[in-house]
Amino acid sequence: MLLTIKVTVYWGSQQHQVEARQLPSAPLPEIFAGLSPGDRLVVARFATLWLQAFDNQPGISMSFQQLAYPDLVDWLDLILSLEPKAHYPLLLASRVYGEVGDRDRQRQMFVWVEQAFLEDPERRWRWLAHAVLVARHGMQDQQFALDLARSLSGQPAGVGIPGWARQMEIFLLEQMGFADAAAALLGGVLESGTVTDPAEQRFLLERLQALGGE
Repeated sequence: MLLTIKVTVYWGSQQHQVEARQLPSAPLPEIFAGLSPGDRLVVARFATLWLQAFDNQPGISMSFQQLAYPDLVDWLDLILSLEPKAHYPLLLASRVYGEVGDRDRQRQMFVWVEQAFLEDPERRWRWLAHAVLVARHGMQDQQFALDLARSLSGQPAGVGIPGWARQMEIFLLEQMGFADAAAALLGGVLESGTVTDPAEQRFLLERLQALGGE
């Protein structure tokens, strides 16, 4: 009798085992080209909710590391193409999928954030700035952080990006031991006249003097 119960319990547990579904390929954005702006917004919001919940499947919970990140990037691309003003796909990329304990996957997310930033820097700069911080302090990859920071500092002066975000490159160079390069960049920032706040000017001048600049 006991053996029968054990066999029954085991068989029942096997019957209820499920396997995680892999993330399917994203549809091509061209499929939705004929939709009205309102319909595109509805599709974008639905796709966002579906994607965010994909790791929680009936009977199983996946880790983000089990997701195929190239497909994940395609889904984020699709959502952003349907709703270009949305911040949520960038939040997911930088603060959710970009903070897994896997450097390769983090890099994929932050490269995508950088590419999205370059398409609309004034709207999306904060997500790239966050990626710089995670690359520097989370991934411990100073060179990658510097590469991302240069996308921020390289934007024209008329683009509405705050000074502290533009100056991340300078402080990373200082941390990496490239004091001369940091001083040269900082001197250029001060001479350009783009920094108009007196308190910020004093702070940057003090940093320049600490770096050995004039």
